[in-house]
Amino acid sequence: MTETTSMQLVPTLSEEELRLIDAEIAHVPYRSAVAIDALKIVQQHRGWVSDESIKAIASYLDMSADELDGIATFYNLIFRRPVGDKVILLCNSISCWIKGCDGLQQKITEQLGVQFGETTSDNRYTLLPVTCLGACDKAPVMMVGEELHEDVAESSIVRILGGSTEP
Repeated sequence: MTETTSMQLVPTLSEEELRLIDAEIAHVPYRSAVAIDALKIVQQHRGWVSDESIKAIASYLDMSADELDGIATFYNLIFRRPVGDKVILLCNSISCWIKGCDGLQQKITEQLGVQFGETTSDNRYTLLPVTCLGACDKAPVMMVGEELHEDVAESSIVRILGGSTEP
């Protein structure tokens, strides 16, 4: 498939997104094998993956939109709704729960004025629960953007969030 043809079939994917997806396709035996990579590429460029993007990616990878949506919704780091500039992933696994993640969530809510699944009005932060961040020995843990914070205390939330006072 030529680039011109693929852009006609998938007008919602940018040339850069198509180039990056094609680079991944070059390393696999079939197109749908790069589904997760393609989702990550589109999210990196757009901040999230819309229904229109799911359809475009699925068409380009020769798979159904439902199949790709199933993959996208399985992975908690593929965002299917718009998110803030930084996503706060607060671990609520059993280890973090025992060590006080509920108190952390309450402190974040007080500071930013958002509940799980919500984005601050200035679009700076989105607060999301996550089942595990893989650092149970350092519970409670949270990620802010790409930065992992371990042994988080309620008193450190203001520092971690850079003094944000959204409400």
